[in-house]
Amino acid sequence: MDLRDRVGSNIQRLRREKRLSQEELADRAGIHQTYLSGVEGGKRNPSVLVLDRISKALGVDAVELFRRHRRN
Repeated sequence: MDLRDRVGSNIQRLRREKRLSQEELADRAGIHQTYLSGVEGGKRNPSVLVLDRISKALGVDAVELFRRHRRN
């Protein structure tokens, strides 16, 4: 899993844990929903500023987006 995939997977996991739709998270972060979809899917390469906005919208420290998590 490359870093884009890990970040995207973490964003998606955190978003689902908080029961937010992609549209809701994108609105809170000030980005377009299709862009967020690309980030979650590992297709987009977001800037650190965008990652900061996403992490703030999720209510987590940006480092959480980069952590390795074990899959069950």
